Amino acid sequence: MSDHDILSDAEQEALRDVMLEPALPPQRALIVDDDKDARELLAEILALDGIGCVTASSGEEALRMLMPDTDNKRRIGLVITDLRMEHVGGLELIRRVRESQRAALPIIIVSGDASVKDAIAAMHLSVVDFLLKPIDTAKLLQLARRELGMGP
Repeated sequence: MSDHDILSDAEQEALRDVMLEPALPPQRALIVDDDKDARELLAEILALDGIGCVTASSGEEALRMLMPDTDNKRRIGLVITDLRMEHVGGLELIRRVRESQRAALPIIIVSGDASVKDAIAAMHLSVVDFLLKPIDTAKLLQLARRELGMGP
């Protein structure tokens, strides 16, 4: 340590270690839809814009993927869900997420069959947005990029 250094040798070493630490893997979007074609199309649209995705074919599968003991949980930074699904629908999925450790997780609803009542319920559950099918892909990409911290 020279007379002009503010940090000790040990502090400088710790700072170098932190600066050289590998970056965390980028967060991904979890797409939840019981319609395989719709799910795959959304994943492809996002992937073409550099957004990583994982998919779930049901609300139950999505909840398992968001459980605290799964590796996926740490990397999922956004949920994009359909509204109408068997057993655990989109609104129920959102309610359960809001009651979990992942309560602050941003969620976007994409639906082809929604009522004003559904939209109001979704907004009360603090969703980022409610997009109707056929979706405006530019709007979806803008929202996804913003929520995943990827810029505008």
